[in-house]
Amino acid sequence: MQTVFVQIKCHLGKAYEVANQIADAEIASEIYSTAGDYDLLVKFYVAESDDIGHFITEKIQHFTGIKDTRTIPTFKAF
Repeated sequence: MQTVFVQIKCHLGKAYEVANQIADAEIASEIYSTAGDYDLLVKFYVAESDDIGHFITEKIQHFTGIKDTRTIPTFKAF
């Protein structure tokens, strides 16, 4: 499995709605609200055979209330 973190910027007032949609979809390992440029930080496990770009565009970016995403792929856990 590949571990991928995605920072999500939401439309104003939509962070909790977006977080709930992602939680209800049961595709995330962890979901955090954050301060700063992005509203949410979400941890996903993606199969090695899956394309991360397709995963983000097809499984994440379609949720109502998302304005922007920033994907952070990881390489090794210590």
